[in-house]
Amino acid sequence: MIEIEGLTKRFGPVTAVAGLSLKVAKGEVLGFLGPNGAGKSTAMRLVTGYLAADAGTVKICGRDIETETIAAQAAIGYLPEGAPAYGDMTARQFLAFIAAVRGFKGAEAKARIAAAVEKTELAPVLDQPVETLSKGFRRRVGLAQAILHDPPVLIMDEPTDGLDPNQKHAVRGLIRAMAPEKAIIVSTHILEEVEAICTRAVIIDRGAIVADGTPAELLARSRYHNAVTILLTAAEADRALGKLKALPNVTGVERKPGGEGDVQLTAFPKPGALLIEAVSGLAQREGWKPKELYAEPGRLDEVFRAITTSDAARAKAART
Repeated sequence: MIEIEGLTKRFGPVTAVAGLSLKVAKGEVLGFLGPNGAGKSTAMRLVTGYLAADAGTVKICGRDIETETIAAQAAIGYLPEGAPAYGDMTARQFLAFIAAVRGFKGAEAKARIAAAVEKTELAPVLDQPVETLSKGFRRRVGLAQAILHDPPVLIMDEPTDGLDPNQKHAVRGLIRAMAPEKAIIVSTHILEEVEAICTRAVIIDRGAIVADGTPAELLARSRYHNAVTILLTAAEADRALGKLKALPNVTGVERKPGGEGDVQLTAFPKPGALLIEAVSGLAQREGWKPKELYAEPGRLDEVFRAITTSDAARAKAART
């Protein structure tokens, strides 16, 4: 439903998007990740046709975004960064305006607005000017306009930005509910969001894809994948450190303060090895009383840092 091939955009000497190619099928929720300045928002503007590419093609449901712009954009629900809206309109007026722009009239327009309002829980603020709303409600107004025409493709830039935990939970639930019938791209810097709603994640750096896989596949790239962490008293930890290192399939043990005088030990496995039974069995035999004992699925933030460029390194590269 979304086909991107060789997408490139330059701003003077800076290449913001460098030969980006990917496909998103119906039923996929693609998490689009990258550090600040990696090209995420630029890529989204290119995909939606709001910015012209220097090279490459984008097709939305088979329609070329450059040569069949209106037809392609009709199939897109777009929540841009900041969710701009007409601040002097009430939320109700703004959604009515969007419905008219999308070609809905009369009872159908009212039904579309009502459905979008219900899904985004906007009823309490419908008759308030958009400019008076909190950041969270403004974001939900933006989300409502994106889904009002029930598009087959949704492209959202930071959809939960500014929302409180309850609102984030509701929006994530809405995205999961819509996912089976749509192709969805979600740009986010909130790594927990990827694990919560995405079926696939793409990480870009300097405008190019550096990782592409399911959240589980990305977690498997973490050195913490299948590691086992145990929280012990300081006295127990002193005795446990050497015994953990001596276990078969353990490549090393990391020691960190665990709070309240406790110590957290993390045992790292050889590739493909599972340690949880060996560590729990050792704890039982030695009579340790761990306050925590668990296997790590992996840490997405560690994978992210390992394969992307820091702001300082990016600035240094730009100067040279």
